[in-house]
Amino acid sequence: MPVEIDQQLFLYLNSAHSPLWDEVMRFLSMTGVWIPLYLGILTYLGMTYKRKFLIIISFLIIAVVLSDQTALLIKNTVERLRPCHEPALQGLVHTVNGKCGGMFGFVSSHAANSFNIALLSLLFIRKKWYSVSILIWAAAISYSRIYLGVHYPVDVVCGAILGACIGSGVYGIYTVTDKKIQLRKRPLS
Repeated sequence: MPVEIDQQLFLYLNSAHSPLWDEVMRFLSMTGVWIPLYLGILTYLGMTYKRKFLIIISFLIIAVVLSDQTALLIKNTVERLRPCHEPALQGLVHTVNGKCGGMFGFVSSHAANSFNIALLSLLFIRKKWYSVSILIWAAAISYSRIYLGVHYPVDVVCGAILGACIGSGVYGIYTVTDKKIQLRKRPLS
């Protein structure tokens, strides 16, 4: 997508704001408020997978670190300014409480991390209601970054794709590892 189209789409999406939505979107972007959700996911996985739980936790940690650090590496390599730091957009970007974040925004870490958690957890949980809910959650967090003026749509979409790929990739590695562990546990005939 050409930069001009990305900027115009950003300005369109970012311009629809109100005091109520400012607070809702700010809340959605706060990572700490999602700790109860993460604990709920971990509790469900612990009750469902019992003996495999520690292995699953290890893979979850690997996925989160990979997603977060890969997004950071891409940001520092590409060095695309966030919309709120872009000189050509000064005075046009709506931010909440003047918060803009670091200088660079491609790719969105929030989008990468939320889609990583969403994809990886839905592959373990495999309930339709959960899959729909967790994907809506990840999309809402991702959209909040555009609303808050800190990411372009392409930053968010690419972050979401990155996170989803890492989450599904780590799940694939988990399934291969789990099969190998199960084969080793079988008694020899």
